[in-house]
Amino acid sequence: MLTIYSEHTSPRLEYICNVLFKEQLGIDYSISNNADSLDGNFVINYSTQRLSVNAFQIIPYGLLFEKNIREQEIDIFRFNSLINENKKLTAFFESPSSNFPFDIFSAAFYLLSRYEEYLPYEKDSYGRFSHKQSLAYQNEFLEIPLVNIWIQELKQALILKFNSIAFKEPEFKTILSYDIDIAWSYKNKGLLRNIGGFLKDFDVDRLKVMLGLKKDPFDAYEFMDGLHKDIHTEIIYFFLVAQSISKYDKNISPENKEMKQLIASTSAKYKVGLHPSWKSNNYQTILNNEKEAIENICGKHISCSRQHYIQFKLPDTFDNLIKSGIEKDFSMGYGSINGFRASFAGSFYWYHLKKEQTTSLRLFPFCFMDANSFYEQYQDAKTTSIELMHYKTECQKVNGLFISIFHNNFLGTDKQFAGWSAMYAEFISQLQ
Repeated sequence: MLTIYSEHTSPRLEYICNVLFKEQLGIDYSISNNADSLDGNFVINYSTQRLSVNAFQIIPYGLLFEKNIREQEIDIFRFNSLINENKKLTAFFESPSSNFPFDIFSAAFYLLSRYEEYLPYEKDSYGRFSHKQSLAYQNEFLEIPLVNIWIQELKQALILKFNSIAFKEPEFKTILSYDIDIAWSYKNKGLLRNIGGFLKDFDVDRLKVMLGLKKDPFDAYEFMDGLHKDIHTEIIYFFLVAQSISKYDKNISPENKEMKQLIASTSAKYKVGLHPSWKSNNYQTILNNEKEAIENICGKHISCSRQHYIQFKLPDTFDNLIKSGIEKDFSMGYGSINGFRASFAGSFYWYHLKKEQTTSLRLFPFCFMDANSFYEQYQDAKTTSIELMHYKTECQKVNGLFISIFHNNFLGTDKQFAGWSAMYAEFISQLQ
């Protein structure tokens, strides 16, 4: 049993200790504010006091004992790794007189809670928190799961202090996820939408598909099924089921017979989640209706979601998801660049900063999305293959969770995405 001594306790401290010790290091712990009751076995002294027992001291920065949200003074510095003596690591909330170079509790909480997203920020062209405003992007650690790396360093430091202490870390895991924004390029869009498409840009392939002479270029479902046959990896499909078409919601109607069949047949083989529409961000009723629609099609409770266009605002969007009965959300990543938005490769409960409480919503961060590589980073399939392997490797190095996002249109026969399906198939073959 590990004891964390602190003069004060708080929901923030309790939250981050649960993430770091119970979930990531697999060790039982307790938090005590009674210095006289410490037994001296494995004690972390999270205070400025000097204790009579043999303790591992971390000087608090103070963030975990605040009850407001304010601009924090963050000074980035570099420290020597205990695991790799030739490597320097990035951190903040420095604590030079401690047994650890910084207040890992406060720093990890700052990143996991997405504290910076509650502060005033510059929005991107879609009205989202811009990755360019993030601490990770500005200080060049967006491409690594920094919190996981810190946890490994803390583990090593504790072993050096208490050589008989034992930990049990999580195992590396992969989740392959798919966003089905537009199930077919031409099929099942109705006569008016296809006539509009012809008028805008006459395409012989559209005509062939409409006449049943050619497979729809976005129809990659059999190909995807084939890839999944020989792998033992969790797979989840997120379907956009907006009930009205708008600028950003251009899906096939969930009332369409073939769309219903696609969702139902996918649900029979894989886990299915809701891809809440752009419009649902502003209306709880729309979100509830979409969730009800996909549940009716699948004939089961839907507990997972990922926001369309990764459009979310804290805390409003996650509050709405909880109200609608969503238990797991897969939106924690950027829709503008690949990387670790929360600097973490692993799932964790969302901490509600405004209510100062741990919520029931568990977040599953993704670090790679094909659309980011193609539309935002302007990469081809070959370059993206290297990027995809980078993120998988980074997650693997820290026994983390690797979640990727692909879209059916990237894996079909659309000429625009030539080479992407072969690249993905090669990646999948390495998971076997």
